Amino acid sequence: MLLKRIISSIVLIGIIWLVIFSRVLCGLTVVLFIIAGLYEYFTMLEKKGISIYKYFGIGMGVIIPLSIMFKFEPTKNWELLFIVLALLSLILMQFKRRNNAGVIVDISTTLFGILYVSWFFSFVIKLRFMDGGLGILAALLLITKLGDIGAYIVGRSFGRHLLIPRISPNKTVEGALGSFIFSLIGALISKPLLGFGYLHLILIGAGLSILGQLGDLSESLLKRDCQVKDSGNLIPGMGGILDEIDSVLFTAPVFYFYLSSIVK
Repeated sequence: MLLKRIISSIVLIGIIWLVIFSRVLCGLTVVLFIIAGLYEYFTMLEKKGISIYKYFGIGMGVIIPLSIMFKFEPTKNWELLFIVLALLSLILMQFKRRNNAGVIVDISTTLFGILYVSWFFSFVIKLRFMDGGLGILAALLLITKLGDIGAYIVGRSFGRHLLIPRISPNKTVEGALGSFIFSLIGALISKPLLGFGYLHLILIGAGLSILGQLGDLSESLLKRDCQVKDSGNLIPGMGGILDEIDSVLFTAPVFYFYLSSIVK
């Protein structure tokens, strides 16, 4: 399992290294990850017995990253327009049902998947398309994924005290601290990419570490509810796409809003 994990990690790093230099390739890769992530999310819900609208959700979810790539923004707050249209479409689809049981759950879980996987991960494209986006995105991935690596290495080697066993039976307090330290190291290494001072980098590393771990725990919470160990088995030794992007789902949007609204 460890060997498979190492090989899969090398392959993923290679893919990221190849696509990150091109805005178009980076955007298309994000779209593919969103499709796979949504498929895994909806499949988990199907196993739980929820009658979601899988292919409608995937189709609507693809529109978000593509609209960002091609700068199709019909209104200033186009995301709100999209959410309204998606909700109206889901409500209209209920008229074909044979019974009314589970309507609220089906609509809510479908819309949540679109927002959680597609909208959140689409901020990776927004970061890449910013001025200096290559360095910004590279820094985000370095800080976030080093945190994941730190949690795995430290937790596996020194983990003794369970963090929240109800949500994730394998995560430990020691692993969380390891993630925090590794993210701080990643932030300091990112100085040439971001150009911020060391104190600023430490604050960014701390914030992204906390967000990344919350993203990881949030996906674990969904998996526990659906009673599955991994979101999928697409990546040997590592699980599914959602298992790999869960931390970025939280760090990317906050980092984007931080850079675009606070740091100018």
